[in-house]
Amino acid sequence: MQYLLMIYSDDHALEAAGPEVMPRIVAEFDAYTEALQKAGVLLGGERLHPAEMTTTVRVSGGKTQVLNGPYADTKEQLGGYYVIEAPDLDAAIAWAARCPGASYGTMEVRPVWAM
Repeated sequence: MQYLLMIYSDDHALEAAGPEVMPRIVAEFDAYTEALQKAGVLLGGERLHPAEMTTTVRVSGGKTQVLNGPYADTKEQLGGYYVIEAPDLDAAIAWAARCPGASYGTMEVRPVWAM
């Protein structure tokens, strides 16, 4: 089964951590990505731009509404994701727990509907 591992963190906290911290965080994510690849479970994933670059689109009464910036004011923002293949939810949770994002914020694990 496919699972989406969503990485939520505070964009501003990472920015405030300073330029000397980012290379270490990037290296941690590179190692995690490599572990997913070696295990043969990685289907995809990307880092996202900060939430300030979000565009929210809604259609109400046939009219399109476009809002710049995140719609919800939250402490943590979706910063990236991985799509993995895992035999069950427990295995997906184990992979999520290994992600560096679990140390910097929150991981959300969600099954992907099969088409």
